[in-house]
Amino acid sequence: MSDSSPEEADRSNDTEIAHTEIKTTPRVTIKTRRALPFFSRHPWVFSGAILNTEGSPEPGAEVILQTDKGEFIARGLYNPNSNIRVRLYAWDEEQTFDDDFWINRLEQAVALRESIGLLDQFETTGCRLVFSEADQLSGLTIDRYGQWFLVQFSSLALSLKQELVIRFLKERFQPKGIWLRTEKGIREAEGLEITDQLLDGEAPPAHFFLEENKIRYGMDMVTGQKTGFYLDQRDNRLAAAQYLKNHRVLEMYCYTGGFALNAIIHGEAQSVLAYDSSQSAIDQATANAELNGVGNRIQFEVGKAYAVLEKLKTEGEQFDSVILDPPKMARHRSGVKQALKGYFSLNRLAVGVLKPGGILVTCSCSGLISELEFLQMLASVSQQTGRHIQILELRGQPADHPVSPSCPENHYLKCVICRVL
Repeated sequence: MSDSSPEEADRSNDTEIAHTEIKTTPRVTIKTRRALPFFSRHPWVFSGAILNTEGSPEPGAEVILQTDKGEFIARGLYNPNSNIRVRLYAWDEEQTFDDDFWINRLEQAVALRESIGLLDQFETTGCRLVFSEADQLSGLTIDRYGQWFLVQFSSLALSLKQELVIRFLKERFQPKGIWLRTEKGIREAEGLEITDQLLDGEAPPAHFFLEENKIRYGMDMVTGQKTGFYLDQRDNRLAAAQYLKNHRVLEMYCYTGGFALNAIIHGEAQSVLAYDSSQSAIDQATANAELNGVGNRIQFEVGKAYAVLEKLKTEGEQFDSVILDPPKMARHRSGVKQALKGYFSLNRLAVGVLKPGGILVTCSCSGLISELEFLQMLASVSQQTGRHIQILELRGQPADHPVSPSCPENHYLKCVICRVL
């Protein structure tokens, strides 16, 4: 006859159930000598690294990742439709992905933004609330603008947690509305069948007024690029402005005027000539300059960067500073070489219209291009133009866009402030 108590028997049963679940969970085996990145907590398991899959996991199913010798590595979610076959979320063999697990991850993300004051002055400010891999939620991004939350899924598996995400946001923030935004190419890459739509509450307003660095911007969360505003350049816009006093500034890819407005208001630049290829962006930028009372010092024009720079160079124009903030140039590893050529051409043209001793603010948001590669590109510009380049500040992402050292791809933003002799 057993001497164990009912409580001990229950614990024993729970342990047996847990071990049974681990044994029956589908297993994905990594090829020989391909496991190190995943032991190092990189969250993306590409199909080419996989030796075989035991069982027939459905899209979004929990799987265990193991070595070819059967050694446990991590737990993740499976997607047979994606080149990222498994996204990893836990390196504890007995961890299960229940609702509490995901809610805890969301709470950890919110706690960071609260601790640095980005949830203060809630009605008029914005921030990134969840940043995918860096917040241990690979495939989920959430931006907040006032009382509206914009959700982006770049993972089919996490898109299946949509109801949980909505419930969390409603209980935690009582938002006016939750809107789903989709990113170009993600639906095809992940096999996602989703479109931009209202998930809960009221649709975002056609014109929302965001306050950042004591500057007001009109923006559109529904039709604007990304989620309507580039929150990631918040600190860089202010930092760059400090070098632009009394400067005649040229800006390319100005979007809705972030760098230009900071240059005038915080940097006391003399004037800004700013270009973007989008007429709607130029219209909004012009309105934003008027909104802040500096419309007479910024000239916004529609134009394509390379053609404009070529024209200005031909005309012999020279500026005290040039700001370059182009869109992502490399979406796949196969495009990195071509993207670096594009950055080289753009920066060489910019240096060609920059006065000796002028300031170059040059940015890249291509996560597949490393900081080192970007700096090597600038070294090539220096060599080809015969102009000495001094790096004054090497900047990146703000704290609401944190970086996971286990996933260097999410260190995507480079902002280099240079002096060009």
